[in-house]
Amino acid sequence: MTCYRHPGREAYVRCQRCERVICPECQVEASVGFLCPECAGGTPTQISAARRRAARLASAGARPTVSISLIVINAIVWLLQVLPNSVVTEQLVFSPLSFALEPWRALTAGFAHSPDNFLHLALNMYSLYVFGQVLEPMLGKARFLAMYLISVLGGSAAVMWLSSMVGYTLGASGAVFGLMGAYFVIARKLGAQSGQLVGLIAINLAFGFFMPGISWQAHVGGLAAGCLVALLYVNTRQLNQKTQQLLGLVGIFALVVGVMYAGLFLRVFPALGL
Repeated sequence: MTCYRHPGREAYVRCQRCERVICPECQVEASVGFLCPECAGGTPTQISAARRRAARLASAGARPTVSISLIVINAIVWLLQVLPNSVVTEQLVFSPLSFALEPWRALTAGFAHSPDNFLHLALNMYSLYVFGQVLEPMLGKARFLAMYLISVLGGSAAVMWLSSMVGYTLGASGAVFGLMGAYFVIARKLGAQSGQLVGLIAINLAFGFFMPGISWQAHVGGLAAGCLVALLYVNTRQLNQKTQQLLGLVGIFALVVGVMYAGLFLRVFPALGL
């Protein structure tokens, strides 16, 4: 595909409104994705700002810095986990019972991986990079990070209701499934082919159901949370909808946290006789 304004330039991004293909020089950032100069209003200020931003992105290689930072954090945590006599894993993992006294574990568990299985870390980080390098430039760093963290919490929320109360979970796979779900929602909105992605999600979900030691609950919860955040993004992508988008994010966060506390009061406490 080539840019509609620069036929000699290869491009892969479509305008969110008219769906014309646009190169980095022609991309005007919107709440989700990009607009062409005409759909953005076509003012010289907007186009100039878009070109300056595109030039900065091009010079930096449009690197997904948030995704890379998350990968580095996960790698550092894993190195701390494998140290002799390390107690890092025990301090970060999540279980429904642990949520009562240490609710922050619902988030920290998403940054810990099995210290005995490097592939657990490697596969999750590879998937994070693959989807992150597409979604982060498209959504923006802050929106991408918010979606990632909410997906981690979504996985923990599902664990609160569906997992054993004493078994612990850890790993970034809930967040990775959130990115998969978000990519699917956005691809559908853009009219892109998504059949292969559906197959990929289905296969990975199936592994969780049939292979021991994998938390399918976290996968399902993360997938649902990522899809929900992406639906919010694609329906509040106009420049005048930033406040609605922010309030929507706060609402989704509150919903996920509320689901976890509902699990605590309606499932965990009754099982303990409290």
